[in-house]
Amino acid sequence: MAKTIQEINEKIKRGEVVVVNAEEVIDIVEKEGIKKAAKRIDVVTTGTFGPMCSSGAYVNIGHSKPKIKIGGGKVTLNKVPAYAGFAAVDIFIGATAIPDDDPTNQVYPGEFKYGGGHIIEELVAGKNINLEATTYGTDCYPRKELKTRINIKDLNEAVLLNIRNAYQNYNVAVNLSKTRTIYTYMGALKPNIGNANYCSAGQLSPLLNDPYYKTIGIGTRIFLGGGVGYVYWHGTQHNPSVKRKENGVPQAPAGTLAVSGDLKQMKPEWLLGTSFQGYGVTLTVGIGVPIPILDEEVLKYAAVRDEEIFSQIIDYSEAYPQGNVVSLGEVNYKQLRSGKIKVGDKIVPTAPLSSYAKGLEISEILKKWIKDKKFFLTEKVQSLPSADSGVSFKPLKEQPVAVD
Repeated sequence: MAKTIQEINEKIKRGEVVVVNAEEVIDIVEKEGIKKAAKRIDVVTTGTFGPMCSSGAYVNIGHSKPKIKIGGGKVTLNKVPAYAGFAAVDIFIGATAIPDDDPTNQVYPGEFKYGGGHIIEELVAGKNINLEATTYGTDCYPRKELKTRINIKDLNEAVLLNIRNAYQNYNVAVNLSKTRTIYTYMGALKPNIGNANYCSAGQLSPLLNDPYYKTIGIGTRIFLGGGVGYVYWHGTQHNPSVKRKENGVPQAPAGTLAVSGDLKQMKPEWLLGTSFQGYGVTLTVGIGVPIPILDEEVLKYAAVRDEEIFSQIIDYSEAYPQGNVVSLGEVNYKQLRSGKIKVGDKIVPTAPLSSYAKGLEISEILKKWIKDKKFFLTEKVQSLPSADSGVSFKPLKEQPVAVD
């Protein structure tokens, strides 16, 4: 049994497509078996909603009178520094950017109330954003200062451009120090392994349902921030070479996606500016990826369960910041979602940074789009690098580090 994406798209057009989400498919496969279910099901929809720091947006603000060349100068959006080193009026705002006058961690732990992620959320929500720019004048761009308000409806272009999203599995973070609460991108961690935080939608997560990237690749159309986006490359820190279980699921952080889409189509409920005490700001992003069930093997991977997905418990007080990461044990996502795990002899409460409920909602929205003939699948034009692709991937700790 084999299908093509073209055949599935024809079924979408005819209103005959069978779409289920990544939670529903588990029971279907258990009841019907892989062979029967693969013949009947055409698409499995996935979803994840969590903080994704390597996100940002670029905008083109249009030309003022007289014209100004912001590139080479400085620009802020609501006092948050943006990057303008492209041309005259193209600007990029990163999710983790913060105002110059933010006290950061000078009064520890800092609150980090506002930054780039919040700018992106407010842009999508249609709010006015104050822009201030200073630069040098040229014969063709004589203006040296600009103060104005921008709104997404008036911008020539507004594009979400995220260089690392939808991590394929991630660490479970704990704090081995005896007395000190630590503040990390994995949230606040209590001393003496007082809690454990994790960040993945588990059995709903896109790359965990396609562990070898058989259907997800460059050109894949996706749900992104409430609108339509695309995978345009593998994300930074993409490392498919980590150890995997027999079912193909990586046991540690592995693949990532670089994604992009029209910000004007998106919605603020799926792009949320987020503050992490003692760490900084970021953007919480909603992503959903459809998995075309081309054959039985694809369905087998897409029917993965939380209890079949394992993650490593890592100390963020010493081992992680010093780059000497050693696993304290591994747990599966059924255990994590139960609200408690065992670390050594200790029972430890768990909490997710990502929302399973929102991930499920995204998978349902994507399912409805497909059933309503509003969303068609795309052929990937190139596969993501895999462990056997001949591309060399090094763990982060083995990459060269500049030392003063």
